[in-house]
Amino acid sequence: MTAAAAPSGTAPAGTAVAGTSAGVAVRPVRGRADATAFVALPRALYRGDPHWVAPLERDQRALLDRRRNPFFDVGAAEFFLARRGRRVVGRIAAAVDCRLQARHDPHCGVFGFFECADDPGAAAALFDAAAAWLRERGLRTMLGPMGFSTNDECGVLVEGFDGPPSVMMPYNHPYYPALYTACGLVRARDLLSWRVPMPPGGDPPPVVARAAEWALQSPDVRVRPLDPARMDDDLAAVREIYTEAWTENYASVPLTGREFAHTLRRLRPLIRPELLWFAEVRGEPVAFTLWLPDANQALRAARGRLTTFGVPVGLLRIALAFRRVDRTRAIITGIKEAHRSRGLGAALVAEAQRAAFRLGYTESELSWLLEDNRDANRYAEAFGGVLFRRHRLYRRGLVPAPPPAGEAYR
Repeated sequence: MTAAAAPSGTAPAGTAVAGTSAGVAVRPVRGRADATAFVALPRALYRGDPHWVAPLERDQRALLDRRRNPFFDVGAAEFFLARRGRRVVGRIAAAVDCRLQARHDPHCGVFGFFECADDPGAAAALFDAAAAWLRERGLRTMLGPMGFSTNDECGVLVEGFDGPPSVMMPYNHPYYPALYTACGLVRARDLLSWRVPMPPGGDPPPVVARAAEWALQSPDVRVRPLDPARMDDDLAAVREIYTEAWTENYASVPLTGREFAHTLRRLRPLIRPELLWFAEVRGEPVAFTLWLPDANQALRAARGRLTTFGVPVGLLRIALAFRRVDRTRAIITGIKEAHRSRGLGAALVAEAQRAAFRLGYTESELSWLLEDNRDANRYAEAFGGVLFRRHRLYRRGLVPAPPPAGEAYR
């Protein structure tokens, strides 16, 4: 992997950051061997962990590829590996996103893809390398972890280590929060996950059912599932609603056209028309909810690879395991601001749950919800949800590096 030039809207690129600390050498990823080591590290760190789900190596390489990942149309990033001797013990990425700076904080960069052995020295060296790279670009704070933005997987698991993650949710060792704290990172926001057992008949609790009925009393309002005959139009409506509904959400950035298409290619095999519901007002889509089968239940069978020596062994394992998927994840719900007092969220979620029941799913996960999104969390609780997992975003100030001995700051 070669260093990307900073795109328009970001600070100009400087030199690559490298360093050595307490026997740990941190260097930028360069070349195929380093890229392979970056992608392969989690497999070594989580070997034997019964809850870890290996991501597909193909997808991981695509995320890091500056030519294939459309993030690099608007952002710049550097990837680092930490080694003790010849052994890789950690990794991290640092990134600059002009959209985050324009919408939220002109002095904030992001970090992500952090994985590390239980090695405080290696973790400190990695965070210092990411901080130095961002500091070179004139930034004052860094936020993460996230796969470049909140549109990707984000957060560190801090509570709820008793089971595997659901689709597109991160998982990490229980010692990670202590490493973050020891390296000077502080809590920025918590991301909450709610587990909702399927009620008898799939019907929502009375309080939600009443809110849904009230919403649908208006003759201007109707709810419907995705229409396969006009899928392109419906998916375009998803992007439009999402862009408007999430404008003020913490650290959110809008998806470019290429990013939306890239994400859609990954999700399309999982999208079931019965689990993508729209609310329309006078024929205009103004809200939606998207639930996905928990593909991680099947992905575990592939062990991170779709093929072995060219034979689609992993693909076959996924296809067989997918028949046993019994859980959904409510991945996102968006409502345009002008229509948030109509009870549309209750109507959408009620219909999605009924559909999930008809499809044979026995449990749903509502995630992730920002801890300060009171309305969404009240909905989850009213829906019978049990708070069972918590992820955390961290922030760290990019304090200038001390000057060499005998010199003062200018």
